[in-house]
Amino acid sequence: MPTWRAVTWQDIPALAALEREIYPDDAWSEQSWWGELAGRPRRDYLVVEDDGGILGYAGLDHGGDVSDVMTIAVAPRGRRQGLGAALLDELLTRARGAGAERVILEVRADNDAARALYAARGFTTLQTRRGYYPGGVDALVLGLTLRKAS
Repeated sequence: MPTWRAVTWQDIPALAALEREIYPDDAWSEQSWWGELAGRPRRDYLVVEDDGGILGYAGLDHGGDVSDVMTIAVAPRGRRQGLGAALLDELLTRARGAGAERVILEVRADNDAARALYAARGFTTLQTRRGYYPGGVDALVLGLTLRKAS
């Protein structure tokens, strides 16, 4: 049974290794992860793990009325199980809890699975950043207006 928990400093080597596996052209380094975790409590990161290690991770930057999804990733062995959607839903819950009225994120234009997930949750395209990613791939800036929990 997978468990959910906050990212710890001890997770950094495993997170950086998983980043290289998932995003070989633009992975976050260990140094990048150190910087992200140093930004707490404004930065909010969680992992999902099982006996085999980290299955997925996600993080937010709480910036007042706007929260920014910093990352969502699922290890290849954890895909097709709804984990990406569960991670996104948890981030949206945390953004609401922090008082955000809007969530924004950036996604590669060629990441069809992520784009479908975000569209299913109501995200819309706000802007296109041409050639932003390695290889000249565009970045799409997406946004979602949060509804207050009832």
